[in-house]
Amino acid sequence: MTFFRSRWVQRPEHVRELDPGALPQGFRAAGVHAGIKATPAGGGAGALDVGLLVSDAEATVSAVRFCDNALVGAPIAVTSEARLDGLRAVLANSGNSNVADGSRGLETARASQAAAAEALGIDAELVGLASTGVIGRELPRDTLLAGARACAEGLGPDSADFCAAILTTDRGPKRACLEVALPSGAAVRLAGQAKGAGMISPRFATMFCFVETDAEFEHDTLDLLTGVCVKRSFDRISVDGQLSTSDTVIAFANGAAGVRIEPESADELALGQALDALMRQLALEMVADGEGATRVGRVVVRGATELVEPVARAVADSPLVKAALLGADPNFGRILQSVGQALGSGTQFVVDLSIEGIQVASAGVVLDFDAEMWRTLERAVESSEVDIDLALPGEGGETEVFFSDLTHEYVTINSEYST
Repeated sequence: MTFFRSRWVQRPEHVRELDPGALPQGFRAAGVHAGIKATPAGGGAGALDVGLLVSDAEATVSAVRFCDNALVGAPIAVTSEARLDGLRAVLANSGNSNVADGSRGLETARASQAAAAEALGIDAELVGLASTGVIGRELPRDTLLAGARACAEGLGPDSADFCAAILTTDRGPKRACLEVALPSGAAVRLAGQAKGAGMISPRFATMFCFVETDAEFEHDTLDLLTGVCVKRSFDRISVDGQLSTSDTVIAFANGAAGVRIEPESADELALGQALDALMRQLALEMVADGEGATRVGRVVVRGATELVEPVARAVADSPLVKAALLGADPNFGRILQSVGQALGSGTQFVVDLSIEGIQVASAGVVLDFDAEMWRTLERAVESSEVDIDLALPGEGGETEVFFSDLTHEYVTINSEYST
């Protein structure tokens, strides 16, 4: 299966897919079962729950983005005090998010940062942290520290175990490794590993994304590219409209390929295009995973700048729209209702709506549909990806949001999550 499989993300022509578990030069990773997650019935190694990713190059630069929830986990608080422009490693765990545990949680985070740094032989300020799982429970410190040390001993050139160690309700890993041919004639590698399926909303998701390249970057250039690509990917997705406490994106560039990316160069543009495509596809993988999701919708809204974002979010986060998407029901009345709710009373409802390129409303009035046109619309929304286009009054604004349907499995997972 190819990585770029959504019709909404095009693989750049200068990008070639490699083994998805491969890493760029100078990066190593590992994942272990430390015991944060329970051992499955019948014994066995259990689910992997602690992972470590490291760059071997001292000159590595990094760029970081976190969620902006007022309640953030101890790993984000501690990582925020680290060398955000020069991180060389990230220690991640699943099964427990280390959130709302006060000073005890902060002490556990700092202890794990120190343990990973000691095992790697680097300064603690060069280690980032990321935790995901249940909120409000103590993260067992000794278990996490043992996992960090075990990962350091088992580092290798493949990301498979690392990817498995960061999963929670995900159906499977989200990862890719790309070879990027640059206009200068050189080639570099770009890889990404992500997790996320629920508690997903704007300003990230319950998600991690770690990106590595063996190209050499100035920090400011990498930081700019990371910020732009995050805004076009993880900021554009929603599963349930819930803003996480633990979102973390870290990009690393270590220069191991011997190729320097000059600011504002053709090479920067080419690598930026690859990074954008990588992050957008990983973001769509999260929506498609969506804790039981079966379909992905995209709502595109054009009109007055101040209107497009709230309208897009209202449609994407509407449980009625999401339920209709689950049933492949072209119930455009629910879409129009969500738009009106976002616009509020006193606003003239002059809205055009198309679903999968079929116009169903003009200037706020539903068009006449005969039986054959309705059957055409029904068939159109049976696909795994469904487009919704809205035109509002005004000009200058355009936005998009990707969202999942609302399934019975989502309710089951989240009614039993803490137990």
